[in-house]
Amino acid sequence: MAVQPILRWPDRRLRVPAGEVATVDSEVRAIWDDMVDTMEAMPGVGLAAPQIGVGLRLAVVATSPARGGAVRLANPEILHASVKLREHEEASPCLPGVSAVIERPRAVTVRYLDESGAPTERDFVEIEATSVQHQIDHLAGRMYFDRLSKVKRDMLLRRARKLS
Repeated sequence: MAVQPILRWPDRRLRVPAGEVATVDSEVRAIWDDMVDTMEAMPGVGLAAPQIGVGLRLAVVATSPARGGAVRLANPEILHASVKLREHEEASPCLPGVSAVIERPRAVTVRYLDESGAPTERDFVEIEATSVQHQIDHLAGRMYFDRLSKVKRDMLLRRARKLS
């Protein structure tokens, strides 16, 4: 397939909640293929369709360092999140050159449609849990820095503007 260009903050499309996927068909699978190629080219551990300008609730999450080992999710939703939290430095190719430490649940159970269109539930832990939560935020029109205090968010965005 093909590596797609990444939208850059403050592109308004990054703030629009993505639409539901009605059915997993060849068009959705082609988008996923492009998303995996794009994620692996960054390199990254996840990517949401809105980041490449596709307004559908599609995400990919890397589950191993091997190429092609990504989980493909349509309409993902968190069913359960652990009480135990985990800090991780997060970044986005939409806002290159900056990152922030974000605290999220260490583990989540997610329901989604898989590559065949079947409803699936899966537990994600540690970096995979962070990545899937980060992608679900993108699908809702949120960025990781929205989880920061106003002061920290403003500092991060000022630093990003200086870099661009």
